[in-house]
Amino acid sequence: MPSRPLTQLTLALLKPDLAANSAHVGKVFAHIQQNEFKVLAHKHLLWSKSQAEAFYGEHRGKFFFERLCGYMTSGHFYALILEKPNAITDWRALIGPTHPPRARINAPDTLRSLYGMTDTRNSFHGSDAAETAKNEIQFFFPEFDWEKWNQDQQRST
Repeated sequence: MPSRPLTQLTLALLKPDLAANSAHVGKVFAHIQQNEFKVLAHKHLLWSKSQAEAFYGEHRGKFFFERLCGYMTSGHFYALILEKPNAITDWRALIGPTHPPRARINAPDTLRSLYGMTDTRNSFHGSDAAETAKNEIQFFFPEFDWEKWNQDQQRST
């Protein structure tokens, strides 16, 4: 029996501007499924200012920090753990460039092109590296059992 390829995890956020429209959320979940991501866990969240500041702490002092934290506390959003081979790269490719108006020109089939509004209200987040994904997933899903997930990965090879 051939072994299945090792999968990877990434954190995906469906930000408040997107989460405010349930029809768009449904369409995004369809895109996730069509692109063969497995949703291992998801949460519907509403952040406090301190939670947003903790997650985006690396950006403290940058010109967009307060605007970003204000945006992320403006309404409910979704956090998801996505799994598939090359999950980080594939999710970032699916969501597209950070700036939605540029995405509409350079990557018109991406989710940010379809749903994003501005560089801050860009509808999505995706981890940029494996270590970042692990840290971000732990932030949102402290109950996620990394050891079990790793063991399952080893058994499947």
